[in-house]
Amino acid sequence: GSEMCIRDRYDINKEAARYYHYLLETETGNNARAYFNKRELSNDTIKSFGLGVSGIKSDDLYHYIKNKGYNDGQMKESGLFIYDEKGAHDRFRNRVMFPIINTNNKVIGFGGRVMGEGQPKYLNSPETIVFDKGRNLYGLNAAKNSRKNNIIICEGYMDVISMHQAGFNNAVASLGTALTSQQASLLKRYTDEVLIIYDSDEAGVKAALRAIPMLKTAGLSTKVINLRPYKDPDEFIKNMGKEAFQERLDHGMNSFMFELKALEGQYDMEDPQGRTDFFKETAKRLLRFEDEIERSSYI
Repeated sequence: GSEMCIRDRYDINKEAARYYHYLLETETGNNARAYFNKRELSNDTIKSFGLGVSGIKSDDLYHYIKNKGYNDGQMKESGLFIYDEKGAHDRFRNRVMFPIINTNNKVIGFGGRVMGEGQPKYLNSPETIVFDKGRNLYGLNAAKNSRKNNIIICEGYMDVISMHQAGFNNAVASLGTALTSQQASLLKRYTDEVLIIYDSDEAGVKAALRAIPMLKTAGLSTKVINLRPYKDPDEFIKNMGKEAFQERLDHGMNSFMFELKALEGQYDMEDPQGRTDFFKETAKRLLRFEDEIERSSYI
């Protein structure tokens, strides 16, 4: 029945994760190990995130899973294989592999990153019965036990991993898509405050502006962390250290002020008309605060 089916999916994913992790120690894993070393990941970190590498041949995983006694029907539904006129082959090849683990500690899918040049840079498992990108967050399985009073949301798997390694084990990332309202509600189960750290480029600012209203709707208070002049947490921590990073976390910018600062950039503040338009738009946004006390303090 379907019960069995769901359990099989989790089991196939778990077997795949084991296989990818095992390959890391073989000849196949040389480039991946070099990549992790360059990112200065410890063996403990690699182990606790279950990181691995996918094989170079087009059907390495296929044969491995097949030999474990699974049939093509079950394998097809796992999303780990592509079936076409040439037969079956592995979806992930020659990539660094990140197992995606849900809050019940089940492997539900994978992210794979190319090590050299190649497109797409990140490839995720397709949606399956057990893998719904919009309802899970990378790293939440660990972050939910972090005992910190907030959760940090950042851009990518590597950001999450390097933050956890540096002791900021309350970091999570959305799974290759923009933050969804379901993810915001999921965060609300574990915390009341979210710190947003997106890359300090234009795309990062845009992503933050999209996430803020969703987090607010879910009832989360939100601050935006500025890492300039560095691009991402990994770079910042390697250059400035953990104490400086904690300092930035403690002095996040209020999300409303962040929205206003971004808005201000769209008006000519030297021009009286520009200023007037900016303040009118700001006033409109102040009206969105239902709570009179909150509204007055912002005014």
